[in-house]
Amino acid sequence: MPRQIPSLTLADARALIAAGEKQANELGIPYNIAVVDAGGALISHVRMDGAWLGSIDISIHKAWTARAFDMSTENLSAMSQSGKPLFGINTSNHEKVIIFGGGVPIKVGDVVVGALGASGGTVDQDVKVAQAALASFGDQR
Repeated sequence: MPRQIPSLTLADARALIAAGEKQANELGIPYNIAVVDAGGALISHVRMDGAWLGSIDISIHKAWTARAFDMSTENLSAMSQSGKPLFGINTSNHEKVIIFGGGVPIKVGDVVVGALGASGGTVDQDVKVAQAALASFGDQR
């Protein structure tokens, strides 16, 4: 019998997005926030009123990247700079890989159950929104 891999649920995704939206509102910036499941498939996405259209795909791809590599896109960024071991990785996977901050894997214990991507402000602000959502996850489970 196949082993069932735990994954985020729609309820989890909604709670994560709500926490991200709260942080975005505190920053005064409309955001795109996306959540993917353990397989990297989109569960939910929100585009806050006034958020950039260009950030829709970026938020979704940040979430996918964080799940595909089971690390934050901020950490992946550091390893993908010129002269580093993952240089050029952003051109792989049909150029879906995002190499700047704002994508975070979501874990239960040591198991990655999904990921979240946030896009709408500076990279530092994107990281702050994603981290706020991530910090709320422990409160949800």
